[in-house]
Amino acid sequence: MSSLTEKDRPIVQLLLHAGTCPRCILRFCCVGSQMLYRHPHEDLMKDLQEFLRNSQGKEDAVCLDVADPPCKRIRLEHGEGGADDQNHNGAVPPPPSVDNGSAAMESSAVKVCNVCLGILQEFCEADFVKKVCQKVKSADYQFTSFVFSVSLPPQLSVRERAAWLGLKQEMRNLGLPLAKDDIVQLKEAYKWIIHPQLSEELGVPADGKSLFEVSVVFAHPETDEECHFLATACPDCFKPAKNKQSVFTRMAVIKALEKIKEDDFLKHFPCPPSSPKQLCDALEIQCNNGAVFVAGRYNKYSRNLPQTPWIIDGERKLESSVEELISEHLMAEFKADSFNFSSSGREDVDVRTLGNGRPFAIELVNPRRIRFTAEEMKGLQQAINDSSDKIQVRDLQLVTRSAIGRMKEGEEEKTKTYSALIWTDRAIQREDIAFLDDIKELKLDQKTPLRVLHRRPLAVRCRLIHTMRAEYIDEHHFRLHLKTQAGTYIKEFVHGDFGRTKPNIGSLLNRTADILELDVESVDVDWPPTLAD
Repeated sequence: MSSLTEKDRPIVQLLLHAGTCPRCILRFCCVGSQMLYRHPHEDLMKDLQEFLRNSQGKEDAVCLDVADPPCKRIRLEHGEGGADDQNHNGAVPPPPSVDNGSAAMESSAVKVCNVCLGILQEFCEADFVKKVCQKVKSADYQFTSFVFSVSLPPQLSVRERAAWLGLKQEMRNLGLPLAKDDIVQLKEAYKWIIHPQLSEELGVPADGKSLFEVSVVFAHPETDEECHFLATACPDCFKPAKNKQSVFTRMAVIKALEKIKEDDFLKHFPCPPSSPKQLCDALEIQCNNGAVFVAGRYNKYSRNLPQTPWIIDGERKLESSVEELISEHLMAEFKADSFNFSSSGREDVDVRTLGNGRPFAIELVNPRRIRFTAEEMKGLQQAINDSSDKIQVRDLQLVTRSAIGRMKEGEEEKTKTYSALIWTDRAIQREDIAFLDDIKELKLDQKTPLRVLHRRPLAVRCRLIHTMRAEYIDEHHFRLHLKTQAGTYIKEFVHGDFGRTKPNIGSLLNRTADILELDVESVDVDWPPTLAD
């Protein structure tokens, strides 16, 4: 095995004797050749055996002046071979002589690895790769590449530390260095092995930037409690979190391992760790596609339709909403798990949105289908428009996540145009409202309206009415066209909200005024791009 040198001989010998698999031995020997890890488990075992045999008799060979222990199989026949069989003071059991290396490797070949718990053994084989790929194919996703992620049991970090400390002490006795920083990480080695197999089976390349993720979650119930001593030694590292089922997360365990002193670790955990009876379990094989974003503009023609579902105390007040009328079609076509709706501002349930409509965007979470032609998007837009006379959608298109930021930027910066039907308690003539046309850049102080105070903080907001144009109807009615700063409360500007908006139409006309109808005529946000019909 050309990647190993004579200085690796004691590491190979010690780890084989402890029950470590060939790939983990390569990791501890700091072997960085990806191709080597992909060799079959049996071939690697033979190569290690040959390496030990070839090392015998060399002048510079490292000699371990220790007595040969009983065969590991014999030890297991007389006991469980668990933690009680190990030294808790950090002393590594004496390794076998090179002559006995074959027996040690034979034993190691049939045991679950004491470091990786079988992840670099059974879960690198073709059968498991096919199982993963069958799961992916049955989920019916569209993808052109994939990224593979793996979630490992946190106790693997404890076992790796234990194996390393055992080696460190024995190597120190031999006067040889052992640098942990050079050890190949388990996840990295696993991906070196699994990536080419998954890529060949799925027919697409592995790509770290891919939006399609294939993930495997491993667990090992037999050794779950091996992390628990760390909570006593380093209690500050283990704090409950709302979204975590256990405090023993991988990051918490790693943090504790960095903090705990070597002597304290050696008192509580056998070094090297014992071999478990069972392999890891692949608890979950999951697929997830990165979100797809769809944008457009909508018109709302109903005065009895909220923008989002109107639910109070768990009770639905109206049967539908703008977001539901749009999203139900997108969800069905993209085959997504869920969605998130956002828009450039919002209108009240009794307010229509006319003109070019209001910009909106929908994030489709974990979609199975992601590729749509321009014609298919037009067809989807038509299907939405044909399904209801309460809304219409235009300029429906696929966009990027970053592009949605432009919609939100315009929400507060741009202007909006409204048309309000206003009633007055005392009769008016044309000349009574004509002066409104001459008012420019009228500054308002708007205290948070009473109707939204339950969901917005109390504050006084300064807003601008850029222009107004009054259109006389009769003695008690007129229509007011306004161009305003985004975020202006129009209803409150009309009736004053019990003096919370100053000035207001009532105070300007010196009479009581109220709003009967309100329409949004335009939302001046130049996004998303207009599409040709």
